[in-house]
Amino acid sequence: MFKRQTTGSVVCASCGYLVGVKDERCYHCGRRNPGLWGFAPALRSLGQDLGFVPLVTGISTVAYVASLVLSVGNISTNIGLNFLGVNTCTLLQFGASGSLPVFGLHRWWTVLSAAWLHANLLHIFFNMYWVRQLGPAVAELYGPGRMVIVYTAGAIVGFTASSTAGMMLGILPPILSGAPLTVGASASIFGLLGALVYYGRRGGSRLVYSQAVSYALTMFVFGLIMPGIDNYAHAGGFLGGYLAGRVLDPLHPERINHMLAAVICLALSLLALLASLLRPIPPLPFC
Repeated sequence: MFKRQTTGSVVCASCGYLVGVKDERCYHCGRRNPGLWGFAPALRSLGQDLGFVPLVTGISTVAYVASLVLSVGNISTNIGLNFLGVNTCTLLQFGASGSLPVFGLHRWWTVLSAAWLHANLLHIFFNMYWVRQLGPAVAELYGPGRMVIVYTAGAIVGFTASSTAGMMLGILPPILSGAPLTVGASASIFGLLGALVYYGRRGGSRLVYSQAVSYALTMFVFGLIMPGIDNYAHAGGFLGGYLAGRVLDPLHPERINHMLAAVICLALSLLALLASLLRPIPPLPFC
């Protein structure tokens, strides 16, 4: 599957034009190493997103099942929104973010790990559905490397906003107070929406812009109505994705350094999950 091609022509990883497998630069878009050392055909076989959506789905599912296993005896089995809900202390150990972990326990890396964790069955189902819907679309418009960067930026800004609001606004009603503990891919999902909104404005695509704004507004209003939704993470994720989209500029071709940055983003996210699991949490009243 990942056999390297050493002769002939390949498709440029950025613009899709044919180039020589050993060409140093694409003659159409100017990208350096357009054949990705001969692995471009193998990577394209993974799909437009280079397998990122299956990766997110797989790791999130494994993390959710593992957290359920460690929550045995404290799993919510009530039929409803929290069906097969994970124990709070287990989520905290796995890398949940929020004002308590970030500012109370100094687990600052959880702004990365929390995006891979989910609280219950409906939570992971709907989040993975939206990742599947939006990930390939952003990858097509920005390129797979920049899509991963946007996804990560949404998580970092979203969970930082939620954690900060939870620390500073904790005395306000729940809808305005931020989150003491928060998980889920929704901050990153709003980051993808933010990038799509910027693309619509930058590229003049009214269809992309209107659809992305419609999705974002619908999901944000839904979050204001439903209990337990982290609206600060959603708003922060949208802002992070929008700003990342602006910095990355979708009207310019994706470059090799974007792919390297994407690999770094993934590595840091996985290291954040590992750090959470390896570093024990101190005794807490509710644990």
